[in-house]
Amino acid sequence: MAHRQDYIAKMELVKKNRVDAGLVSERFPKVASIIINMTYYQKVANPVLMERTINILPASYAYFNMECMIKDCVNGGFDLTKAISDLIKSHKKSGKGKLVCKGKTSAGSSEHASVSYEINIQYIKKSG
Repeated sequence: MAHRQDYIAKMELVKKNRVDAGLVSERFPKVASIIINMTYYQKVANPVLMERTINILPASYAYFNMECMIKDCVNGGFDLTKAISDLIKSHKKSGKGKLVCKGKTSAGSSEHASVSYEINIQYIKKSG
């Protein structure tokens, strides 16, 4: 039962963080879409855990903190907020990078997962 309550509390916090982040249309009014391609890696023999594409539209929340996909990771994840904000600030259309999860697993391993990402941004075309 405690596990369920922890999960509910975690989901409420994520929901609050999304609402607090505001909408993409409010924070970045010149952005038409953001596409994030991510490859999750884990420290095992078959390192690719999953590949994922995330489509973010103006009506989406401007919350760019992706969860760690390792089951027992605590306080981990991958925050792409700075990478996306920096691209938009300099009006760039794409960027790539890597992040290491800062969370901990029950085995005490801190370097248990990482992601490589590619961000593609489309801007609203000026009419006229």
